[in-house]
Amino acid sequence: MFRQISRQLLARSSMIKGSRSLSTDLSAGETASTQAFIDAWKKASPNMDPPKTPLTFMNPRPATPSSIPTKLTVNFVLPYQSELSSKEVDQVIIPATTGMMGVLPGHVATIAELKPGVISVVEGNETTKYFISSGFAFIHANSYADIVAVEALPLDQIDPAEVTKGLSEFTQKVNSATTDLEKAEAQIGVDVHSALNAALTG
Repeated sequence: MFRQISRQLLARSSMIKGSRSLSTDLSAGETASTQAFIDAWKKASPNMDPPKTPLTFMNPRPATPSSIPTKLTVNFVLPYQSELSSKEVDQVIIPATTGMMGVLPGHVATIAELKPGVISVVEGNETTKYFISSGFAFIHANSYADIVAVEALPLDQIDPAEVTKGLSEFTQKVNSATTDLEKAEAQIGVDVHSALNAALTG
């Protein structure tokens, strides 16, 4: 039964026009489409430079190697700065919503939502730890990992006394909340401070 269903799904997916395989490479059609837009812009507004498209800022990804590399290349970015850029490391451990996930070179392509917790960047005998509030991790088949976090701070820069104080304040706000919104906002504070406390004591 399961085999029949999987065959039907495969047959349907192959019938979909314009379907695209999971790849970081740009198709010839996408490149041609961008060039056509630029050409049309130059005809309509010859005195103005065409606007930059997302493709302008994207470097092509290296091809997936035939053998597993010895290092994982990590990009770790925040909305306001880059923590790691093309850093070659041995392993990264991330706090996914499904549990802690270790990422080594050659890891299968994955997208993971991140919860409040600790990211550990392992390089030889050294481990650098960051606390993040939330975000996403994009693991590529070519042993590249892009980690995007809303907020991040090196673990050694966090004051345990402030964490304990914040946890107490947000717990009190949860208990005294009069609306669902107030309770939800306070619960987020409790979750983040609980994760901070666990990171510092664990």
